[in-house]
Amino acid sequence: MSMLYPQNNASRMMLDLGGIWDFRFQGDEEWQPLAVPASYNDQSPDARFRSRAGVVEYRRKITIPAAWKGMRTCLRFDAVAHSARILLDGREIASHRGGFLPFEVELDGLLGPGETAELAVEADNRINHGTLPIGTEGDTAFFGSDNPGIPSVEAGKKRQAEQGVNRPAFDFFNYTGIQRPVRLLATPRAYIRDVTLVPSMNGEVRFSIETSGESGETRIEVLDAEGRVAARGSGRQGTLQITKPKLWEPRPGTPYLYTARITCGEDLYELPFGIREVKTDGTRFLINGKPFHFHGPCKHEDSPFHGRGLDTCLNVTDINLYHWLHANCFRTSHYPYAEEMYQLCDREGIVIVDETPAVGMWASENYGWNLADYHEQVLRDMIDRDKNHPCIVMWSLGNEPDTDTLPEKAYSYWHPLYEAAHRMDPQNRPVTVVGCQNRYDRDKVICSMDVVLINRYYGWYNLSGDLETAKYAFRIELDWWEKQHKPVILSEYGADTIAGLHGAAAEMFTEEFQVAYYQAMSECLDERAFVIGEMPWNFADFSTCQGPMRAGGNRKGLFTRDRRPKMAAHWFRKRWEAMEASDGMQGRVQLPDSCTQEKC
Repeated sequence: MSMLYPQNNASRMMLDLGGIWDFRFQGDEEWQPLAVPASYNDQSPDARFRSRAGVVEYRRKITIPAAWKGMRTCLRFDAVAHSARILLDGREIASHRGGFLPFEVELDGLLGPGETAELAVEADNRINHGTLPIGTEGDTAFFGSDNPGIPSVEAGKKRQAEQGVNRPAFDFFNYTGIQRPVRLLATPRAYIRDVTLVPSMNGEVRFSIETSGESGETRIEVLDAEGRVAARGSGRQGTLQITKPKLWEPRPGTPYLYTARITCGEDLYELPFGIREVKTDGTRFLINGKPFHFHGPCKHEDSPFHGRGLDTCLNVTDINLYHWLHANCFRTSHYPYAEEMYQLCDREGIVIVDETPAVGMWASENYGWNLADYHEQVLRDMIDRDKNHPCIVMWSLGNEPDTDTLPEKAYSYWHPLYEAAHRMDPQNRPVTVVGCQNRYDRDKVICSMDVVLINRYYGWYNLSGDLETAKYAFRIELDWWEKQHKPVILSEYGADTIAGLHGAAAEMFTEEFQVAYYQAMSECLDERAFVIGEMPWNFADFSTCQGPMRAGGNRKGLFTRDRRPKMAAHWFRKRWEAMEASDGMQGRVQLPDSCTQEKC
């Protein structure tokens, strides 16, 4: 993919095409207004917006400014879910598969400076066993299968399939449409195509610069945070040396950022970056040579009105709530996020585990589908886009695949992806895939990763409500993982909680139970030095498709969907504040007496 994030500078220009576009379902006659960027699903009370599977159409007029004469011009789409056709005055000029990564469309020869045309986008939200994420036909969605074998039910499922019912095989809403910005870009005709930086703690920075066209000499200089030149170099590949380098440290340290200023002929590009190193050492995860303990809730790109659409105000609010929680990380569950969030986390010192959209592969038959090549391409595109972000310390190949039903077949699918990620990443970050609650003693995939990430719901989905027995069962599993001699992160664990629902006894769905649940799981985690992280599920309540297990969405958030804290948020704030005070090492902490279950 190799495309740089858009910027305005002395050499480059961009026009944001966000605003009100025309919209319709394919087959309709009438157009209606719709906001871009945003998911389309919550922008109308028309039931089709939530439930229809198929193609929708967007359109608007675009004009190339006359001042861009002599420049290379293109369209950039940051994300269109889940596949897209791009048309100019009715003529198809590009197509793209995948709903969470950007693509560009060259306009040279199609639309010139001062010219106007109708831009149309056809977005298709249908998902199946050949897409990432995975979808299904008929009523077999996540938590959606019911009474298999009953003739009338089976007949109903068959009819759903015939009618094109298309549902996710995952537990979050299938928000779709033009969900991230669309921009018109202009660069010099000979331009900087890609930049790769590999910094080391000693101040050495290896660089590689790709250009397009006859662009002349390439130069690079590194500016410190005060704008002073810290190093200079030339050529398309080489090494720079920064004296007395200042390191990028995660929260609660200082996320110091340098800027690489690259010039090539008439083109200019400025890329912020941080100097830091990450690696595993036995059962430890090291950032800049120091043990790091991951503590912060997983999250979704999800909010009222916008759905999964980019909302920079919400991003800032969420990261400030992470600071309030004394959290230092999250996983991009379960897809690559908008680049604006990574840029914010670079600045704010929040660590990210970056994940592909390989979610819903919970049935072993997925390995019979021809997904591997496409999965590898998505992984490559994600790493190409995100490789220079210091906040990203680990790649996740996917979430909760079936790895134990056919363990050898699963290993033959996932291990080449593991090797590919190491081969693709210039910084060679650790690689993982997130395991579901399965036969961990049969699995060959999860324990082969650099870091073991496991999702576990002892006390909720199994042994429901019995926290003493849940602790007993969890400790048995942790005994097994200790013998594997790998660093382990509990990457999902949680309990649905209705905000404002209280009880004298801590019973399921009450706020008291959510706190008691996390106390019980933390008790087990704090006993184990090889457990290097905890990522509660979830940061905030989020939307899901309708089903018998979900009332108005998934309610496992520490915050409500509109970001109001539940009791558990206050409890974790105390816990993680104590961790932060002890330099964020292993999670064995003693909470203050003021943070008991009753008072938290």
